[in-house]
Amino acid sequence: MSDESVILINLLKVKPGKQDALIALLKQTTDTVVRTLHGWKTTRLIAAKDGAGVVHLLRVGDPRSRRGDAQRSAHESLFPEGH
Repeated sequence: MSDESVILINLLKVKPGKQDALIALLKQTTDTVVRTLHGWKTTRLIAAKDGAGVVHLLRVGDPRSRRGDAQRSAHESLFPEGH
């Protein structure tokens, strides 16, 4: 059986001193919203060493199937204003 996942990679930049707050927000959103989405598989957050950004990796099911709705839903949950 093949793994037909899609990995979304977001590089989020923050002002100095705001990295921890962004990571906390992303963890909270993952725990309360993203994990509940059909098709969600994994989330990984990587803090930049310089404190100016976070890499957000989100693995979801095949976007060609109904499970792919998780991709759109996850993005809308994390970025409700389309940013």
